[in-house]
This record gives sequence, structure tokens and C-alpha cells, in this order.
Amino acid sequence: MIHAPSLIALGQAAEPATRTPLYIIIVYMLALFALGWVSSRMFRGSSKDFFVASQSIGPFMLLMSVFGTTMTAFALVGSTGKAFSLGIGTYGLMASSSGLIHTACFFLVGIRMWSFGKKYGYVTQIQFFRDRFESKALGYLMFPILVGLIIPYLLVGLMGAGNYIFGVTRGMFPGTFAAGAVPAWLSGLVICCVVLFYVFFGGVRSAVWANTFQTIVFMVMGLVGFLVIADTLGGLSEASAKALEHAPEKLQREGLMTVPHFISYMLVPLSVGMFPHLFQHWLTARSAKSFRLTVIAHPICIMIVWVPCILIGIWAAGLHAAGDLTVPPLPNGNANPNAVLSAMVKKFMDSPILIGLFSAGVLAAIMSSLDSQFVCIGSMFTNDFVVPLKGKVSDSQKVWLGRGFIVFIVLITYVISLFETKSVFNLGVWCFSGFAALFPIAFASVYWKRVTTAGVFASVIATVITWAMFIYDALGRENGEQWFGVKEHGEYLIAGVMPVTFIFLASVVALIGVSLVTKAPKQSTIDRFFPTNKA
Repeated sequence: MIHAPSLIALGQAAEPATRTPLYIIIVYMLALFALGWVSSRMFRGSSKDFFVASQSIGPFMLLMSVFGTTMTAFALVGSTGKAFSLGIGTYGLMASSSGLIHTACFFLVGIRMWSFGKKYGYVTQIQFFRDRFESKALGYLMFPILVGLIIPYLLVGLMGAGNYIFGVTRGMFPGTFAAGAVPAWLSGLVICCVVLFYVFFGGVRSAVWANTFQTIVFMVMGLVGFLVIADTLGGLSEASAKALEHAPEKLQREGLMTVPHFISYMLVPLSVGMFPHLFQHWLTARSAKSFRLTVIAHPICIMIVWVPCILIGIWAAGLHAAGDLTVPPLPNGNANPNAVLSAMVKKFMDSPILIGLFSAGVLAAIMSSLDSQFVCIGSMFTNDFVVPLKGKVSDSQKVWLGRGFIVFIVLITYVISLFETKSVFNLGVWCFSGFAALFPIAFASVYWKRVTTAGVFASVIATVITWAMFIYDALGRENGEQWFGVKEHGEYLIAGVMPVTFIFLASVVALIGVSLVTKAPKQSTIDRFFPTNKA
């Protein structure tokens, strides 16, 4: 279980801390309830409306929903903690490469898959793959794998939210909760209930509306919070100077990691090209032109969020080294990277109102990912498991099947989140690595006519085997010697690079090799997905 005493931050307050930040968070949750209710009133009752909003989403809301979906606790809590541990190089690991690679995936894969979805009526990613490779069995294979990779992603959100809320509310309830803080299990429960409410009744349209609102909130409040912390520390120069004095290694890129290690991180952002929840958001677009704003503005949005988080993490490292900041410890005594952001907010934001507003922004980033993933899982269960298995299912039954499975997944995710947690950043990387290794399937399906069903099966199986093997070696055997890799600075590396390198290579080799030695797809399939006279 998550034990609150292990997260005690900044000492115990002599008197109860003001609960104003918590009240603001509650008001924010109620606002989401209201927004969810309003958007649910627009629900048209059809499964297509529940799962893809009848493909009615315009450019701005598409940008906000797509960006909000990709930004979770990994980007805020995780990146701040990683910068605290590693330094400025954290930006290069994910943010800069993500800005370029995400955009490329949206342009090269997203638009094409949207066009197929528009033409053939797909509402899930697996529907496309099953149709493209003419295999029901492929859908049954991919469904549990994709759900299994999404659940760790969901855990990243709940873990990050729990750690953050605990730190921010420390001292508010002395004698009621351990360390006087709202425990992670309670904050996780509230978040799950709020998200479940609006996605249950409104489906993906409610998720898009909520994401648009939440993305604006966390971008604005994140920037405001960053400026307030910087001003409290004496400005950007003064804050960075303190970090340079007490933790100079955090401001140096050289020597932190090798070039191959750094380059291997660039494979991780390819995961967006295979995210089933992002595919579903693509399908909500009103037209191909709706992608233009997303392709152009997405990298800018990433910079706006990641740069402040990285700098706060670096400043925290300098303050911690100087003895001016206490970061809650892990059971092993090391500073908990997941608690760095809340420690900085609690320490350097003087106004309880600002703390509350910033906290609402953090929760907005987290919840804007959770809602999309919950809807996506419900959609896949209905359309990729029940319908192919049962056959004829009414439209209303599809909606209720999706809702039922959403409730089930929310419950399962919440229960798992109660157990002892790992680093938000590292858990996110493992999750993204699995999706990144499956990306060649998505890319080949829209650009390579010769790819075969057998090749796709081989690629999926190779990905699952290598991913499971490496994560067991890294996590399941952490108290013993690793078979394949070594632990360096809290990261599991194989031959000096990220495991995603070998998982990705196994997927590519299996996909290409098996496709070349097996029977080519039928000409009718090629003509269907690669028409000679494109509009």
C-alpha cells in the first residue's frame, strides 16, 4: 500500500495549515461535474456519437484534446522529478524529441488513419487493423495487449495525482490523516469518480470538452505558478545561480549519459502513433484540415509545459542540496522524485489561492489523459471484443457495454494504484516503450503494401515477449542480478541504451522478415487501402 508516512514533506506543522487550496480543488472538481453534465446533454444516443463524437470536432478542440491527452502526470510530476534527479538533459530526453516526432506521427499516420476511419466507419484502432489485415484473430490478440499497456498509463496519472495532493495538503488535517494530509487513496478515489461521471454519460464528446477546458487551465496555471516560484526565488537568474552553486551537475548535459543512450530515448515518443486513445481522438476530427493546427502548434504547447517543469526540478535539486528544501523520502531514504513538484509549490507559493489554482492545473493535466483512456478502453471492449465474438449487437447495447467496461477498468486501475508505487517517469517510459515498439505496424499498414497478416502477428508477439522479458528483468528481479541489463542512475539499460531499442528492433525485424517470406495480401485489400487515383 501507499503509506503516507513515507511521503511526509517539509516537517510537521504546529498548527493546521489553511485548507484554501483544497477548497479550490473541490470547486474545480465541481466545475468538471457541471461541464460533464452540459456536454452529456448533447449526447445523441448513438454508439458513433459516444465513441467518436459523430466526427464533429473542429481544429481548436482537436488540438486541445490531443495535447491534453498526451500530457499527464508523466509530463508534470514525472518530468519535474526526473530533472531533479538527472538535470537539464531531461528536456532533451523526451520534450524536444516529442515535439518533432509527435508532429510527424500526426501528419504521416494520423491523417491517413482518420481518412480510413471516415471512409469505412471505424471507431477504434483495432477495427482498422482487423480490416486492413483481414483477421478477426488479430483483433483478439491486440485487445488485451493494448489494454494491458494502457493500464500502466492510467496508473501514472493516479500515482502522480496522489503524490501531489498528499504534498500540497500536508498539515491540513492533523490527527485525522497521517501527516495531516489527504491520503493518496482518497484523492485517487475522488478523481476516478469525477472522470467516470462525465465520460459515463457523455462519452468521448465529454472527454473532448473536458480536455479543452483542462488543457487551457493547466497551461495557464502552470505558467503562472512557474513565474510565481521564480519570482519568490529572486528571478530566473537567481534561482538558476543557486542550482549552479549547489548542484552544478544538474545544469550540465555532458557526462550525464552517452550519445547512444540519449538517442535511444528518441524512440519512446513514437508511442503516440500507436496510442489507441489518440487514434480515437483523431477519428473525432471534422475534416483533414482540422489537423493543421495540431501539427503546427503541438510542439509549441509541449515547450510551454515542459520548460517550466524542467527548470523547477533543477532549482529544487539546488535547494535540496543547500538544505533549503526537504523532499519527502522513499523507503530507501532517497528523495522521492514524485514529490518534488508539490514540495516546491508548498514551499515557495505564499498565497493559498495560488497554490489551489496551480494544483487545479496539475490535476487538469492528469485528468485530461485519464478520461480519454477510459473511453477508449470501453470502446475497444465493445467494438473489438464483444461485437466480433457475439455478432449482432444493438446500438444502445454497444453504448452500455462500453459504459460497463469503463466502470470495470476504473475500479481495477484504482485498486492497483493503492499498492506500492515506482517512479512516475520510469513507469511512463516502460508503458510508452511498448506502444513505440508496436508503431511499425501502424506505419507499415498505411505505407507498405507488402506487409502481411503473419508479419503483423510476428511483430506483436515479438514485442510482447521482449517487453515482458525486459520489464521482468528490470522490476521483478531488482533485488538480484539482471540477466540482460544493468541499473545506472535509477534506469535499466541494456548495452548502454534504453530497452525500447531492442524491443523496437525485434518488432521491426519480425514485421519485415515474416512479411517478406509469407504470401502477399490480396489485390482487393491493396486496392481498398492503396487506391491508384487518390483524391
